[in-house]
Amino acid sequence: MRIAIGSDHAGVHLKEAIKTLLTERGHAHHDFGCFDATPVDYPDIGRQVAEAVAGGDFDQGILICSSGIGMCIVANKVAGIRAALCQDSFCARRSREHNDANVLCLGESVLGLGVAREVVETYLSAQFQGGRHARRLKKIKALEESRGLPRKPSP
Repeated sequence: MRIAIGSDHAGVHLKEAIKTLLTERGHAHHDFGCFDATPVDYPDIGRQVAEAVAGGDFDQGILICSSGIGMCIVANKVAGIRAALCQDSFCARRSREHNDANVLCLGESVLGLGVAREVVETYLSAQFQGGRHARRLKKIKALEESRGLPRKPSP
């Protein structure tokens, strides 16, 4: 599996540990940064990873920041991305099986290394189930193609 990975400065330590796990499991990966604790803006890295996955250059993406929330918000702004913030294996499995997630978001300040490794392994080993979930995914894609949710009328 080809994986795009990136983090901001608040996720760089977990990212390095996850890169080691990916190598151990035989997954090819490319690190989009950042590479040390020098502050960076997470939207820049999140966008690069999300666009690389949406463009088909990578099978999956992993994004890490302090909570995982910011990276998840950014990634989901890119057409074709279904990013999931996962803090346990149940959510990691479901994000793939039911939602066909293609970007996993993690929070370094939220997860310990052991749980993070378990979440990544579960996420990468799960497969989209199709069936009734494919129908729902088709509706998500149609919504995306319509350029987002309908806006509330202005008062």
